[in-house]
Amino acid sequence: MTTDFRTGYIALIGKPNVGKSTLINALLGQKIAAVSSRPQTTRRRQLGILTTPNAQLIFVDTPGMHSPRHKLGEFLNQEAVEALEEVDIVVFLLDASTGPDEEDELIATRLAALRRRPAVILGMNKIDLVPAGEAQARQEAYQPLVEGASVVSLSALYSTGRVELINAIIDLLPQREPDFPEDQVTDLYEREIAAELIREAALYFLREEVPHGVNIRIDQFMERGDEGAYIHATIFVERESHKGIVIGERGGMMKKIGSMARQEIEAMSGRKVYLELRAKVAKGWRNDDAFLQRFGYGIKEAKTKRKK
Repeated sequence: MTTDFRTGYIALIGKPNVGKSTLINALLGQKIAAVSSRPQTTRRRQLGILTTPNAQLIFVDTPGMHSPRHKLGEFLNQEAVEALEEVDIVVFLLDASTGPDEEDELIATRLAALRRRPAVILGMNKIDLVPAGEAQARQEAYQPLVEGASVVSLSALYSTGRVELINAIIDLLPQREPDFPEDQVTDLYEREIAAELIREAALYFLREEVPHGVNIRIDQFMERGDEGAYIHATIFVERESHKGIVIGERGGMMKKIGSMARQEIEAMSGRKVYLELRAKVAKGWRNDDAFLQRFGYGIKEAKTKRKK
């Protein structure tokens, strides 16, 4: 590594469904984060690691900040806020196709309240949806949210502005040796990514309230040599009626979810996968302290900060 190598942590924050996971996948050039058109797809912090010849950018994909309606929502907000206190740079992702709203202002308020505010880049996402000639006006509407922040226009969906964003981040990173091997792209294990891809498939097919009450548990993850991998997973839902919807008539919905998830897992892992799913009811799990703790969603009283 060169003596002027730069390394740092970058939090991707923004309201739900603004495109954070789509952006992190685009920046890395491969899929590691679940993506859905539904809000609150991301439920925990995940690292996406991009290493260039002169820098290592460690992206922290955070849950979307929102007004929580249950204990899971409180956990998601805590995850996002903690990320802000531990990073070198914040990319505040905004929807350029609309104007600022109450959720954007809430995030800006939380940024301003930090004891040590990192450098902030306003990422004007979905620029492909902005009519010609209106981009400057949209930028001027958002810029007052964070005083002194730089602005990069981009489209996570089409990778527009990817290079410009990476260069803007590298310019702000501290000089430091890398924290991870250059070929590592995330901190999650393959089985954890598989669980997120199964949940993504469920989010894609299910309707109304059901997707928000879905949680995935990987029960078995076994290597079978040349045959690939065997995965058995449980889809938890909050109500008995939701279980019937997940299974579908003659198991049709479960087959759709399983087929889409299997293809995504195979694309991610580069090998064949046999995926078996079942559905199970965990009544009101989003407000169940024991369930949330068991699956790593418990509110933490004390934080463990990463080493500088």
